Amino acid sequence: MKFHPSIALFVLLCLVVSSCKQHQEARQPISHSSGSFMKKSVARNKKLVASEEDLIKTLIKNNPKTAYLSSSKGYWYAYQIKNTTDTLTPQRGDIAYYDYDIKDLKGSPIYTKLELQPQTYYVDKQEIMMGLRDGIKKMRKGEKICFLFPSHMAFGYHGDNQKIGTNQPLMVTVTLNNFVPEPTTSNTKTQLPKTTTTAVIAKKETTTPKKLNINPPKDTIK
Repeated sequence: MKFHPSIALFVLLCLVVSSCKQHQEARQPISHSSGSFMKKSVARNKKLVASEEDLIKTLIKNNPKTAYLSSSKGYWYAYQIKNTTDTLTPQRGDIAYYDYDIKDLKGSPIYTKLELQPQTYYVDKQEIMMGLRDGIKKMRKGEKICFLFPSHMAFGYHGDNQKIGTNQPLMVTVTLNNFVPEPTTSNTKTQLPKTTTTAVIAKKETTTPKKLNINPPKDTIK
């Protein structure tokens, strides 16, 4: 039995149209589900941020003798040692030398200054805790500041895979020992202060197996 060519063509066209329609209909629930998931995720994050901010505000309220300031970036800080004579603060590309320790909001140590060791940081050119990245640029030489970071300004959802847990707000105390401009090839020998040798040695020591790796997740914005 032979089919007329026009009939065969019509049947083939119907099969193609039907297949495209089924494919399009199958994709609609995926798009809808994805949008719903994103809305729920945003709502959860907002709720989490609000709950952490409430914890920090309660801590501040319970310590009225400490004058905490609020940052536009979403964290709080208080001076323990303030430099009232200098005006300069670290800028992008400067080399900052600092010490710090990390506690939970109850003041219990997570990492001591001894464990973390002296740090050498190229401002805005290395991956460090987001809140610390912004906080260091507020500091003058010799200042000591206690920062209260919500988890999204610290180590976020992932923690540090060691002592810092998921979505954990932190109390971080930082002492900015010194900072200098990033040296160029022509003036490396003349611009670095005497403390540079010590700071570089400290950085090398942190590369030994004993160093604690508490760098933030790779999605930290540079």
